[in-house]
Amino acid sequence: MRVNEQNYVDEAEQAILALKNMKDKNGRPVPMVTTSKLRNLLSMTADIYNAVLNDTEESLPEEICSRIQYLRVRFLYEAGRELSVKNLVEKAGVIELLKEIKGSRKAFILFNRYMEALVAFHRYYGGRDN
Repeated sequence: MRVNEQNYVDEAEQAILALKNMKDKNGRPVPMVTTSKLRNLLSMTADIYNAVLNDTEESLPEEICSRIQYLRVRFLYEAGRELSVKNLVEKAGVIELLKEIKGSRKAFILFNRYMEALVAFHRYYGGRDN
């Protein structure tokens, strides 16, 4: 996993900066994902995070693992609907990170913190609302 407890903040910043500076094949800036769309994705993650915090075992129960798998589907669906979300999912490595959780409580908590860092840097670097 390229994101860990020591570098997840820097990785989130790099992903957002890459999105902010992204250009299409004609050299025009590519719109970044909106704040509301990004917060919606974080909200889906936060619902699972709250359940994970209530479970003290390192291995997540099957029900939570199933919700994480569904979260992966939702991210893919949103990425398929909107190019800006697809760019975020790809630059930030979201799908790969979700795959790497593999029932680990610690890995999911790190994923949630990474998502929060993405939202924070998006806002800091002037992500647009809508």
